[in-house]
Formats: sequence, structure tokens, C-alpha cells
Amino acid sequence: MKSLARLICILFCSLLLASCSSPQVSQYATEKPTLDLSEYFSGTIDAYGIFTDRSGEVKKRFTVLIKANWTVIEGKKVGTLDESFEYSDGTKQKRIWTLTEQSPGNFIGRADDVVGDAQGLLAGNALNWTYTLALPVDGTIYNVQFNDWMYLVTPKVMLNKAKMSKFGIELGEVTLSFYKR
Repeated sequence: MKSLARLICILFCSLLLASCSSPQVSQYATEKPTLDLSEYFSGTIDAYGIFTDRSGEVKKRFTVLIKANWTVIEGKKVGTLDESFEYSDGTKQKRIWTLTEQSPGNFIGRADDVVGDAQGLLAGNALNWTYTLALPVDGTIYNVQFNDWMYLVTPKVMLNKAKMSKFGIELGEVTLSFYKR
């Protein structure tokens, strides 16, 4: 009887852990259109987004103008994404990303307000970034973790959903739509 109870407990815990697992970028490998990061993020891209808190309430709306270009340095593709944010309250923000392709489908991203390196994995139409952002809130800087998913829908449209957390607790979500001019 004890071994049956233990088996049931193990199965329950396994199911619970499996339900908490997140998708893997590899499961999108056959999805079309295929995302080529250096092709999509080249030229001018407009983005429109919202930040929602964990209850789903919209806390901020914003637009982003992105000027992007790529070069090859030491045999690796290196991209610069110059992002200009404008929030619904009139505030503005600038972020400049440097993206480096380490190997096919594997990218490193850096920006001034990113702590360490952002890790990017790409397959099919999907890109998953994970990184820590130094986020200013009311005069204090908080290091928050981002799990950022981008999906190419058409050659000109990409959707982005990013979950923000601190100490494993979800703080909110950023939702963006990108449009390549």
C-alpha cells in the first residue's frame, strides 16, 4: 500500500512539474515563415506595445521606432538595433542592442540596461530571449528577469510576448507587435 501511495505521489509531482514546463524553441523548427533575424531586423521597424501587471491590467502603452543594421565581424553576424521608446505618459527611453550570432540559431544580446548577456535561441518562426533587465521604478533599479518570445507571422509582422519576473514571481507581461517597413 505504501509503495502504491508513493507511486501516485511521484506521478502527481511529475504531472505538476510537466505542467509548469515552458515551450522549447525547437518545437517551432518547422513553422513558416522562417525567421532570419538579420533579415527581419534590418532597416526600419515600428513596434506597438503594452505592459500589463500580473492581474492583466494595462499599466503602460508605448511605441518603438527601431533602426537596425547588420555587419560581419570576425566571421560572425553582428546586428545593432537602435530602439527609441515613447510611452503614453510622454516619457521617452533609448536602448541600443548589439546582437551577435554565435552559431546558427544561437545569439547573444547586449544593451546598457541588460545585466550580463541576453541568450537567444531561434528555430523556425520563433525566437526565445532570456535576460535580466535593470528596470528603473520610482528612483530605484530592480533587476528583473525576462522570458521573451517572438513569432514571425508574415514577412513584415512579428508578435512578441515577454513575461517579467523577480525571484520567480511573475510581475507582468509585455506584449508587442512589430511591423517592418
